[in-house]
Amino acid sequence: MAEETIFSKIIRREIPSDIVYQDELVTAFRDISPRTPTHVLIVPNILIYNVNYVLPEHEQALGRLFTVASKIAHDEGIDEDGYRLIVNCNRHGGQEIYHIHMHLLGGRPLGPLLSD
Repeated sequence: MAEETIFSKIIRREIPSDIVYQDELVTAFRDISPRTPTHVLIVPNILIYNVNYVLPEHEQALGRLFTVASKIAHDEGIDEDGYRLIVNCNRHGGQEIYHIHMHLLGGRPLGPLLSD
């Protein structure tokens, strides 16, 4: 398992990023390759490899991902029309960075969850 990710460096502000929210539990920043007009990544400040490694002691930080997503969606003006939250797990799930994170996507109609 990785001990360090690019997200860890963003959280510590060692790498420039457009951070839209940060507190003691989570950091949220704009994706550098956005797929929608609003594409924000929300990550816990502690490294959790992926969903398979979630433990009971992670509940507060992971719950915070959702409350921060709601706040950001409101701040971005996409809460009324709607948005999507995605957490990928492992290769078949589309995970690219092995530091659990939530994608907040919105700003346009997103269509079906999966396409054939």
